[in-house]
Amino acid sequence: MKPGHDKAWRARLTRARHAWKTFEYRVRFGPSSDRGVETSIARLPPQSWQKLSFVLATLTLTGSIGQKFYNQPELSVGSIAPYTIEASASVRVENPDETEARKRNARRGADPVLVTDPELTAEIYRQFDREIERVTALRKVAGAFPYLKNDILSNPAQTFLRSCSDDLWNEILFGLDINSDDLNLGELGLVSSQPTSSTPRPSETARDDVLDLEANTSFAAEQASRELLVYRDRVNIQEFRQTLEATIRARRRYREAIAMIDETLSPENRRFIPVIFELTDLEWQQLLRRSRQAIIQITTQGIPAGLPSETIANAARLQLSSFNLTRIARELGEQWITQAASPNLTIDPEQSRERAELAANKIEPVLVTIKQGETIIRAGETINPEQFILLDHFNTVQRDLVSWGGLLKFGCGVIAVLFAYGWVERRSRTKLGLRDRALLVSISLSAPLLVGLSAPTSSLAAIGLMSGSFYGSWLGAATVCGLAVLLPFGLTLEIGLLVSGAVGGLFGAMMAGRLRSREELALLGLCIGLVQGITYAIITLIELLVGGSSGLVWSLLLGEALLQGVWGVASGIVVLGLSPYLEHLFDVVTPVRLAELANPNRPLLKRLAAEAPGTFQHTLFVATLAESAAKALNCNVELVRTGTLYHDIGKMHDPLGFVENQMGGINKHDTINDPFVSAQLIEKHVTEGLAMARKSRLPQAVQAFIPEHQGTMLIAYFYYQAKQNHSGRGVREEDFRYAGPIPQSRETGIVMLADSCEAALRSLKDASYDDALNMVNKILRARWQDGQLRESSLTRAEMGKIAEIFVQVWQQYHHKRIAYPKAALANNP
Repeated sequence: MKPGHDKAWRARLTRARHAWKTFEYRVRFGPSSDRGVETSIARLPPQSWQKLSFVLATLTLTGSIGQKFYNQPELSVGSIAPYTIEASASVRVENPDETEARKRNARRGADPVLVTDPELTAEIYRQFDREIERVTALRKVAGAFPYLKNDILSNPAQTFLRSCSDDLWNEILFGLDINSDDLNLGELGLVSSQPTSSTPRPSETARDDVLDLEANTSFAAEQASRELLVYRDRVNIQEFRQTLEATIRARRRYREAIAMIDETLSPENRRFIPVIFELTDLEWQQLLRRSRQAIIQITTQGIPAGLPSETIANAARLQLSSFNLTRIARELGEQWITQAASPNLTIDPEQSRERAELAANKIEPVLVTIKQGETIIRAGETINPEQFILLDHFNTVQRDLVSWGGLLKFGCGVIAVLFAYGWVERRSRTKLGLRDRALLVSISLSAPLLVGLSAPTSSLAAIGLMSGSFYGSWLGAATVCGLAVLLPFGLTLEIGLLVSGAVGGLFGAMMAGRLRSREELALLGLCIGLVQGITYAIITLIELLVGGSSGLVWSLLLGEALLQGVWGVASGIVVLGLSPYLEHLFDVVTPVRLAELANPNRPLLKRLAAEAPGTFQHTLFVATLAESAAKALNCNVELVRTGTLYHDIGKMHDPLGFVENQMGGINKHDTINDPFVSAQLIEKHVTEGLAMARKSRLPQAVQAFIPEHQGTMLIAYFYYQAKQNHSGRGVREEDFRYAGPIPQSRETGIVMLADSCEAALRSLKDASYDDALNMVNKILRARWQDGQLRESSLTRAEMGKIAEIFVQVWQQYHHKRIAYPKAALANNP
């Protein structure tokens, strides 16, 4: 056999082995299909497997959810009695549903147990003391009162003389008809028409609040003048002078205190300025003591949340009325107490729960009574709940192990829901494989399982979060809605649990499609818990209000809502823990998993960067081209990026066999000098890449990029070299083509085009935009005409858009820069 024929024969054997591997690839995984923006590529099973999966899903969901149709009576509430039935004995039968409903209302209607909180009470006392300290500080600035003995001047006279205006003060002094030389009034500064410059001037606000309240009536002035005249006549000049000095000191200190009002007193307390300064020290201490006793009494009794301030003021007034205080002093005390008072009662959950259970235990069982021989129901009448209880007691309802009629109707409902689910699947451009459907049915079975175990929650939140993160927001929401429709028909489930779980599941499903990390998944679990808890509280409150319950036990309501919130958070924790295992077991590709695989610190990518650096740089540029095109065509960008990073990992089996890794050195293929062997070496990077991907347990959706980015393209360089060397004899084109398969999805098709254009774009230096676009269009046209894209779902119209995007990315990478002059690059001293 001639050498050329021998090499061609070996190439045919290699092609046969590749064809067999391709056959195995298609049998195992089937053709790929596009999942759109939020989901990954799924492997479609044969048509028969799709029908079988539909039947299995229908039977599984019908059998697991339709638990109401097991051990069901032929006669039920709402059905028509076929004949008249009489009681065979006198009985009193409990109505368990009604009894439990009344107990539940009793639990929720019991008043909560409130206890005083020491910390809240201490804060009230601190607030009260702060207000007292501010007012007491003003009194200290104003000085003691009375500042003279009462046998000299009465308290009203001292009050007037201390607070009257300077004009009135001067008039009173002149009216005393005394010799100013004897008293040295000028030396004392007692006569002036304005306050001294050293006296602080109160603000306009304080003057309006205070000076308008000064007791400057003629009666008060005359009374004070008479008392001064009487005292003047009783004492000598020196004693009288000392009295005037004490008065002027009191006036000055009073003015200083007035100037501090704005920064010391709150607006509510300014109307009490007269009583603050007029009370004697003894009366002041009594007011403080009585006010403290009153607030202690009020806080001991407890202040519940939502109590109006008017009620607190009335309580303070009642407490202070028993003390011997003036009216204005009592009002001041009321103001202090009202300002400081705040809720200090909190709910004791344990005692409230005990009280609720005690109230429920007091409920007498609801009994249905009948005497022997009395008619339970007549033929043709509709059975009501009480009659059904009696019929069931006498074993006349004729229970069947399975109510086939009801179960068949429920199965029809399941089929309708599955058809609606399929419509959503098609609208969302999502194709689910057999393993995907098995996973969705498996996680859906958790809902009837929890109900069967009498768990105080539903798993709808976890189902929505998991299905949404695995298959996208719309399919996740459709899963939750379908289960929310089926569950109440097939199971006995509290409406609050159903609605809160459904709302939490819908929220989780719609948000899950945007997740890009496990941390975001954990945070979403917290949000689901909040949404589920709030929804449960709203639904339960509506039930209580509609039912006419009064005295709501907010502690129990909030406790149940908090429990549902905790279950919502737990759903996030469960999904977070199970997701990695389910992703590997069912080969599900989620955005989170793709982001993790695209991390450059992954072992396989680190090896690629170290062992084949040229290939790694080629991969990065191809990923940039493919990502931009995928985003513009509304494809799965995360899948494109991750698949591109791994599409050439097979080149690590012989890095120097590829020109990008030769770094200007000797071309290995020149040494081989055999186009058949060189073609085998080039083609081998696909099979080696698949072997590496399987060893590293990469998802099948990512593995698909390794063979499909080459498709069945011709290894043109070595093909034409072989034809030239052997004059075309014994050289077949199929011996120099990749084994395939051709791209089965839009994502892999885009990567094939980006990979084909990368080397050509890198080779361009000073080409214009139009030149680059023409070259890219020529390459894309060749791939289209070669039939490489016929199964990728890419359209001919999209080729032009892809070409423009590739050229735009190339321009961004190869933008022009200003050439630095040589002098700028030299090291100048």
